[in-house]
Amino acid sequence: MSVIERMLRRDDVPDDGEFVRLSPMRRRDLKAGVLEVERLAYPKPWSSGVFQSELEQVKSGSRHYLVARLGGRIVGHAGLWFAADEAHVTNVAVHPAARRRGIARTMMSALAEEALRRACVSWTLEVRVSSTGAQELYRSFGFVPAGVRQKYYENTEDAIVMWCHDIDSEEYRARLDALAAGGVM
Repeated sequence: MSVIERMLRRDDVPDDGEFVRLSPMRRRDLKAGVLEVERLAYPKPWSSGVFQSELEQVKSGSRHYLVARLGGRIVGHAGLWFAADEAHVTNVAVHPAARRRGIARTMMSALAEEALRRACVSWTLEVRVSSTGAQELYRSFGFVPAGVRQKYYENTEDAIVMWCHDIDSEEYRARLDALAAGGVM
């Protein structure tokens, strides 16, 4: 991308040569980019209050949230909720200008590792019926459709409930290793 193209695109993010850096989400990250990414990613974004409540739950160990940065700029965020030996993906969002660069995959890999670190044996999520790209990503992590929540999003759009079981198996470790190496199973 040329210098002129960069100047014309105020929402531009660093080139692909930049490495994605993950770190735990902090309150200061909300104003530093999380709320903007959330607003751009979803028709009805989570509020600052929802994020603050979720971050309070991190202290108790029932939640885990991270942010992704390119060149120091927050370009994505994701989170998990833990219940017994299961993890629930609560949120995965990537800035529209940074999509298709592997950021969501990197964050999902980190979430998988955290779920395994906490001895989870399965994980689940809901995804919009219209979000075929996200569904494809989740399938690459072994998620399969298990049901539908009608009018789950904004009381208008259905959600596909997806589950992935036996994440503590050697087969799942091989899947994660293949994803980390850039392959898809």
